[in-house]
Amino acid sequence: MAAKTFPILFIAPGDLREAVLSSGLLKKLHDEAPNPKFTIIANRRVAPLYAEMPKVEQLVVSERTRSGRRWFGPLGPSRARRWALVVDLPSGVIAGRLRPRGKALRRSEIEPAHKLIDAARLMRLEDEPPPPYIFTSEATEARAAQLTDGDAPILAVAPTADWVGMAWPPERFGEVARRLLSPGGALAGGRLMLLGDKADVHEVDPVRSAVARGATIDLVGKADLLTTFAALKRARLFFGSDNVFSQLAAAAGAPTLALFGPSDDRIWRPWGVDVRVVRGARSLDELRRIDPPLSAQVRHMVDLSAESVMAAAETLLEEVAARE
Repeated sequence: MAAKTFPILFIAPGDLREAVLSSGLLKKLHDEAPNPKFTIIANRRVAPLYAEMPKVEQLVVSERTRSGRRWFGPLGPSRARRWALVVDLPSGVIAGRLRPRGKALRRSEIEPAHKLIDAARLMRLEDEPPPPYIFTSEATEARAAQLTDGDAPILAVAPTADWVGMAWPPERFGEVARRLLSPGGALAGGRLMLLGDKADVHEVDPVRSAVARGATIDLVGKADLLTTFAALKRARLFFGSDNVFSQLAAAAGAPTLALFGPSDDRIWRPWGVDVRVVRGARSLDELRRIDPPLSAQVRHMVDLSAESVMAAAETLLEEVAARE
């Protein structure tokens, strides 16, 4: 007789960074629920993160409508399914329309916290929050190994941001990368692994030109999320803006230096032991006084110097080396 399944509906966050930070919940349910079978609903950007997760019966790609509610079209018969557990990370809207036996919903009375802690609260795991975990296949790991093949250390860099206010000047990314990889640098003789989306191909030119072409692993627009994550497992150091690549790097276990400005690192800091945050001279509150909605087309990161980032990178590498 076939074992009874434990059907779980997981509604993913709309933000890729938050999806990475909350991924440990899926790992915990995968490992500890009795014979779980997952249906995951996610938008087009987030869905690829779950593409290789085992025990997934259905991965539904759903975008929000103008009203802010998700489109149910592809879900079909699942709307009437009796769920053992519904985990609704964004808002709880779909959980209210379905008929679960037990729901895990966000408690609105709790003060805002780090996104990982906030997600863990849904299952009352805030005291021992599960760290991010991304499932990858053997084929993905093999492709990443091929892309990064070689003995020289890898410096991974993701210099772009979704908004110009969060973007550190690409020329400074290039300067720090060049100094770290040049003779006498902390990663002398190493390789530069560039990360970004297709739209970033030309934006990263100042970083790409900082090192010789033969010493570059250019994955900008060429590697999907899971391959990028697998490749980051091989990085000696990562530094980048407050973006999904910083979250993936920390989840992959790479020493991660995240550059923050007009976003709150208490909420969005990548999760991991070897994670450090560096900010400019102005605090988040000071930036909010200049730009209250944090939406102006202004480079808020210009007060973060290349020297500060260089020093933080060298310190992080020294701390990691001291433990090895």
